[in-house]
Amino acid sequence: MALDFSGDKRVHAGDATEGQTTAYIESYTSQVPSGIFLTAAIGSITASLVFKAIKKDHAALFVGQWVAPFLILGLYNKMVKQHGSDAETRA
Repeated sequence: MALDFSGDKRVHAGDATEGQTTAYIESYTSQVPSGIFLTAAIGSITASLVFKAIKKDHAALFVGQWVAPFLILGLYNKMVKQHGSDAETRA
């Protein structure tokens, strides 16, 4: 199977749709305030620093790695609130 790199392959609003499962999940997760995700990220940073201070390096690394996912989830949450889950429903 050969990949086709010719032509315009961009996806435009309304070209693709989300499934009902995604819409269902987003209807509940969009009710979570965005500040919760930022608070969770700051909490992870704080907990990681505490673990590092008490010489629990593995726990510090583990908890410190939660920061990025919390921030990414917060961005996703904000985008769903601003743009909705599917461009087709707005068209």
